[in-house]
Amino acid sequence: MGPTRKRDLTAATVAAAVVGYLLVILLYGWFPPITLWTGLSLLGVAIAEAGWAFYVRAKINDGHIGDGPGRLHPLSVARSVVIAKASAWVGALVLGWWVGVLAYLLPRRTTLRVAGEDTPGAVVAAASALALVVAALWLQHCCKSPQEPPENGDAATE
Repeated sequence: MGPTRKRDLTAATVAAAVVGYLLVILLYGWFPPITLWTGLSLLGVAIAEAGWAFYVRAKINDGHIGDGPGRLHPLSVARSVVIAKASAWVGALVLGWWVGVLAYLLPRRTTLRVAGEDTPGAVVAAASALALVVAALWLQHCCKSPQEPPENGDAATE
């Protein structure tokens, strides 16, 4: 299992933005209000993942991997990589959705009162989704063994 490629996440974000924009054009009238609280759950997950990434990085750098008290089990690190990959994909897709919503709202916020009220919540949600992508990529990076070669060494692996 290789590292998550940023270009794949970008392509997923763009595709989700296009689909999201088209859906918002059709369904915006039925949307509930978008508040500042709408996307904050993603920010909570992003903060938790970033904290776990710093913990894992410290344990790996100190050589505390393996069985025993105070050590981080290798399967925990492997599971962390899986969680990081899944979170990066979820964050990218949700970011695309909110970018699509913002593409609809921003030009209409001066003429459509509801769009003006929904814009701050959509911005917070998009920023929270971006934070999740960044935290997931950081966690994935922190799970690498110090003996692993750098990612930019071989372009054919991407």
